[in-house]
Amino acid sequence: MKLAGAKATGFFANPDKSCAAVLIFGMDSEKISTRRQELTLALVGKEAMDEMRLTRLSAGEVRKEPALVLDAIKAQGFFPGPRVVVVEDATDGLTSVFDAALKEWSQGDAHLIVTAGSLNARSKLRKVFEAPQNTYTIGLYDDPTRPEEVDRMLADVQLTNVSMEAKKYLMALARDLGLGDFKQVLTKLSLYKLKDDSPVEVGDIEACAPATLDADIDDVLHMVAEARSGEVGPTLERLAGQGVNATSLCIGATRHFRMLHAAVSDPQGPDVGFSKSRPPVFGPRKDRLVRQARGWGSARLEKALQELMDTDLTLRSSKPVPAMAVIERAFIRLAMMRPK
Repeated sequence: MKLAGAKATGFFANPDKSCAAVLIFGMDSEKISTRRQELTLALVGKEAMDEMRLTRLSAGEVRKEPALVLDAIKAQGFFPGPRVVVVEDATDGLTSVFDAALKEWSQGDAHLIVTAGSLNARSKLRKVFEAPQNTYTIGLYDDPTRPEEVDRMLADVQLTNVSMEAKKYLMALARDLGLGDFKQVLTKLSLYKLKDDSPVEVGDIEACAPATLDADIDDVLHMVAEARSGEVGPTLERLAGQGVNATSLCIGATRHFRMLHAAVSDPQGPDVGFSKSRPPVFGPRKDRLVRQARGWGSARLEKALQELMDTDLTLRSSKPVPAMAVIERAFIRLAMMRPK
């Protein structure tokens, strides 16, 4: 059974305790590790490691001795309670091992959690976990953290009194940091506010957040295209600190908005338009770009491209200009051009 979006997020926090197995896959190893730990904790509790109710196997061990998986699932420990068997870095080559183990699984056996890298839709391993009703497949993609997920993580660390500005700052931080790093910031913040009943403010978060955060050019381009004008300035400041110049940002923005314009101008709509682009765009990134293109429309995108052309000419002129200030003003104007 496949889970995605809010259902997948909810499952990690409150899983089906009768499930036989869960396959977690994706390109972000840190996010996979964080979600695996979260799921393991929800299934068997904090005491599982001390009480020997958690068994961890690597793909290499299973490859050498396939019977290890079924033996671990069926093994009965000295301590009572649910058990979990974790197999990390699995591949399609181990499909038959998991298929056989799942066919032998029965209530009372250990839950099986398998992690893997990127798996395409034709993956044999995915099919084994997607077919039964008591197993789950969850793909982790580079999606922004949902507001309801941030709320749940805040509740987990007993931070329920958070100002609106602080909540916005946390959402921006969740997009910039990996999931594991963001959870560490929240844990540090909960200790920082221990026995302090006043609302969490932006200053509190800044005291606990990493001193420097890496930013990517794509980050600020998405902010502009999604009308998130308030986040443009801080992100550009980080990019400037990393050595990114204004001309590169202008070129990247022009390329991004040309792609949006080409897609929205396609007679069959932006969904088909992005599939025709070279290279074609697929998956969650395509869904995000389709939403951006539809939000802008052809006329506004043409105005945006004109604005970027004028900015490019200003940056390339012989007269000295404050380049980063020029690109920041241009990006904020563009972000405010699109209706929210």
